Amino acid sequence: MKKQLLASAVAVTMAATTVQADEGSGSYAFDEKGTHQFVMFKISHLGYSWLYGRFNDFDGQFSFDADNPANSSVNVTIDTASVDSNHAERDKHIRSEDFLYADEFPEATFTSKRIVVDEDGDEADIIGDLTLRGVTKEITLEAELIGHGEDPWGGYRMGFEAETELRLSDFGIPMNLGPASETVEMIISVEGIRQ
Repeated sequence: MKKQLLASAVAVTMAATTVQADEGSGSYAFDEKGTHQFVMFKISHLGYSWLYGRFNDFDGQFSFDADNPANSSVNVTIDTASVDSNHAERDKHIRSEDFLYADEFPEATFTSKRIVVDEDGDEADIIGDLTLRGVTKEITLEAELIGHGEDPWGGYRMGFEAETELRLSDFGIPMNLGPASETVEMIISVEGIRQ
């Protein structure tokens, strides 16, 4: 009887360890309701203040490998016409040929190529190709795992936040906003639902 109990305890412990090691692994789709995800930007206005904005429509997916996070990946597609800086006339200008040229290039995309994870496993550099305004450049997203676990509706969720800085001229944006506004900071916060 003791041997049987011991064998059962070992089996349960091994199963629990397997589940814990695999916890979070899988393929995730961005929250389709879009209420828990943001693609935002911040750029200096003449060096005197900050202009903040966001893209209201975007979608994507990522895969996460808990055993080897470097094997994870992410793909994002952004509707450039969905830019929103809280000012209709300015948004119209940002969509124009001076900036995003949304009529000609309606989508911006990011596809990861490799991921370098820090020792703790909570932060990583996601290196990939960003295509914006028809120009593709390799960029690095500095990403942080916010958390993951079961949600109240029987699903499993995982969330990340990432930041990067883009030089406007690198993507063929012709508008010269002055030396204080040559770069734009991007902040991405996403919540994925395991499929």
